[in-house]
Amino acid sequence: STWNIALTGTQLDQLDAFAQILVDYNQKVNLTAITDPEGIEDKHFLDSLLFASQPEVAGRMVDVGAGAGFPGIVTKIYKPDLELTLMEFLKYACAQLGLTGVEFAKERAEEAARKVWREQFDLASARAVAALPMLAEYCLPLVKVGGNFLAMKGASGEEELAAARGAIRKLGGEYQETRTLHLPGGDTRPLILCKKISQTNIPTAYPRNGGKIAKSPLK
Repeated sequence: STWNIALTGTQLDQLDAFAQILVDYNQKVNLTAITDPEGIEDKHFLDSLLFASQPEVAGRMVDVGAGAGFPGIVTKIYKPDLELTLMEFLKYACAQLGLTGVEFAKERAEEAARKVWREQFDLASARAVAALPMLAEYCLPLVKVGGNFLAMKGASGEEELAAARGAIRKLGGEYQETRTLHLPGGDTRPLILCKKISQTNIPTAYPRNGGKIAKSPLK
């Protein structure tokens, strides 16, 4: 393909099965506005696969706010050796797809980051679940020094980055670069890469609870 992503027959079967699970499950729980398998494959899978093909996506990864499983489950299908932790309730999909080596957090991301999983991951990912200053506070405390935070954003990515620079620094991160992914139909997806360069200070201070993060994003 133009996007230079080679998939095995097994991976293609798993992606098809995942699309079908999403369509079926969506009838019970409204996970996504896009409800036909082709739409899911174009709109959700391709950007997740482009994310998954980045060199930083390796080792132990946490997907924060994994709602319907993007990019986490698609990334795990593409890179089966990843050790993946999902912050949401996707046990059902993983069991159906036969994916192993996936852990599930019982806590919310900010609780997990204060305790068990603080600075445990090589990579934290998040796909457009919140504005970047908030995402940074959820994700960076989970990443070990030397690891990365990779955020999949929409059109407002650059503005969000400007607003998030202070927060990224406070949390021990350093902005590296923005990679622009091109999707069929001309959509672009900025992928914002931050490296964790020092420990997140004051372990008890960040992340704050979700309400505080939303009300007064770090500056």
